[in-house]
Amino acid sequence: MEFNQRVLDQAYRRELPLLERVKFLAISASNLDEFFQVRVGGLMLLRDSGKYASDTQGLAPTEQLELIRLRAAGMVADQYMLMERELMPLMQQAGISPMQIAELTETQYAALEEHFLNNIAPLLTPLAMEVERPPVLPNLSLILGVELREAESDDTRFVAVVLPESLPRRVHSAALGRDGYVLLEDLVSEFMPHLLPGEPIVNMSPFRVTRNGDIAVAEEEGGDFAQEMEAVLVARKFSECVRLELPAGLPPEFARRIAGIAGADEFCTYPVPGPLQLVDFGRLAYDPGNEHLKMEAWTPMASPAVDPGMSMFDNIAQQGDILLHNPFESYEPVVRFVEEAAKDPDVLAIKQVLYRTAKNSRFVAALCRAAESGKQVTVLVELKARFDESRNLMQAEQLQKSGVQVVYGVKGFKTHAKITLVVRRENGTLRRYCHFGTGNYNETTAALYSDLNLLTCSENLGADASQFFNSITGLTKLMRFRSIFPSPGMMKQRLLELIEAEAARARRGEPAEIRAKMNSLNDKEVMRALEAASQAGVRIQLNVRGICCWTPGTPQGQVRTRIISIVDRYLEHARIFCFANGGNPLVYIASADWMSRNLDRRIELMVPIENREAAARVQDILDACFNDTAQAYVMRPDGASVPVRPAARTKPFAMQQHLQELAQQAAHLQEKESRRTLEPHRPK
Repeated sequence: MEFNQRVLDQAYRRELPLLERVKFLAISASNLDEFFQVRVGGLMLLRDSGKYASDTQGLAPTEQLELIRLRAAGMVADQYMLMERELMPLMQQAGISPMQIAELTETQYAALEEHFLNNIAPLLTPLAMEVERPPVLPNLSLILGVELREAESDDTRFVAVVLPESLPRRVHSAALGRDGYVLLEDLVSEFMPHLLPGEPIVNMSPFRVTRNGDIAVAEEEGGDFAQEMEAVLVARKFSECVRLELPAGLPPEFARRIAGIAGADEFCTYPVPGPLQLVDFGRLAYDPGNEHLKMEAWTPMASPAVDPGMSMFDNIAQQGDILLHNPFESYEPVVRFVEEAAKDPDVLAIKQVLYRTAKNSRFVAALCRAAESGKQVTVLVELKARFDESRNLMQAEQLQKSGVQVVYGVKGFKTHAKITLVVRRENGTLRRYCHFGTGNYNETTAALYSDLNLLTCSENLGADASQFFNSITGLTKLMRFRSIFPSPGMMKQRLLELIEAEAARARRGEPAEIRAKMNSLNDKEVMRALEAASQAGVRIQLNVRGICCWTPGTPQGQVRTRIISIVDRYLEHARIFCFANGGNPLVYIASADWMSRNLDRRIELMVPIENREAAARVQDILDACFNDTAQAYVMRPDGASVPVRPAARTKPFAMQQHLQELAQQAAHLQEKESRRTLEPHRPK
């Protein structure tokens, strides 16, 4: 919740363009949706089961839910106060706010009525809810609740009209002008009598149901895992209501009727003073037009390490290791790596882990082509990637139809590692090429998330990649690796060793430092090790984007420790760990955070960056993190976060802007060098 507050804080920044502020507000609303589905849903299951222990703060699920209720209500109030008092008036001034039905001219009204009858009404289905077996109301959908008076009595009945996701929230019409639109729920409400003729409408209001998404698959021995996952998806549709959103100010009896229909008690009901589903307004920041109201777009730059005129295999073989930092640098070389492997006649085998992929994934398409051409293709598809289960099931089926050997993972664990192995025949022998990353194989989110990618033909890393896949597909223990450290087991052990090694140096009076970047930190053993290291005198710098459950417990440790979080235009997603190691730094990238779920209950990878130039570059990224005075928050000893402020009379330093400028400079320098090389030699 505190991380989401930092996201919402960005929407308050008046120096940002209007639609950038609207985008951050929408992201905070989307984050809250997921928080209720997963965290609140999980706590409600625990509460109802009666089988639980108190959390690390001594709180039972009921106590946590009460605190969440207070915090969430405050956050919702902040969101709508900002939207209604500041952002919406600015949108009105810019001509991009929703038009009110009452403000329409007769011509505009008639045009919208015709649009409703021809393009919207045929897609709507009124659902009588007060029946023996009422239909299930969908999760996170806008629904219009309609109270009708029956023609021959004073009784009323309740009908729900679900607004399909296929219909745009912003309804445009030529009659409304270029940027004019009305909200879908306003339009459908106005013309509801066309849909429900003959019965007077007593009350009508939009509402929204959030259902528990924390339903896990029961991994039965010998069962069909894909079928079990399909059962989970069905169960989610019928799961308990964890939140009901409806407009503030509804007649109390009508609001209680909606709550009864939705299966929500007063504890789960959140009245909101404005339009529901704020996440939809974020589309304004991505749709074409109104560029003057947006941040200047940053274009991913071509990496100087990748020659576009050479195959990816030649690039990697020539360089040894290639480090890419998306989205500052283009993610295209990673996609090219798999696409070229699919069509290269010398490639014999491709193995890859897929956790979250794009809707029309180029990776999946390439793997299908590779299998259809006769290559040996093995893909581990993680079906337990929350909220992507349905897509992963469909893609697994698509892969299998093309002849790909699909594996669904290891019982009891999520496979979250980001790894691809390509085996290629070269000069009569086999050579391994690998990709290791901190982010998913998803070309869509690669343009929005900041991640690191290592493309390599290292013999040690290639042998480890083979061992990793053999262990996963053969269900053998993760052991005997040369360079990489997988979890569960080896990664946490290695991290604890590295932390203790720095602590031992500090006790001897030697310089000692730990610097790390991750999404979350909550593992008890790691936190105890960090506490001991801070007391021993180790300098600790952590960039923890989201949840951080540790702050030093002693004044000495607090002096030596700095914990920050950065919220900027790209989601900070890369995991980087650096240990000073007596002046010979050990640098790693990983798919895992320092969380118990990652280190103990997921299959992850931590990979060393052994190339000196690449390791220095990773350390430069950490330098930029801890120098940020524009977008960073620093955690105080009490756990609260406050914005970092630049020193007096100094210009704020923004890490992401700095990294984008570095990528631009490197790309332009490489382009200039290429032009100079291609110019014909001119004698003096």
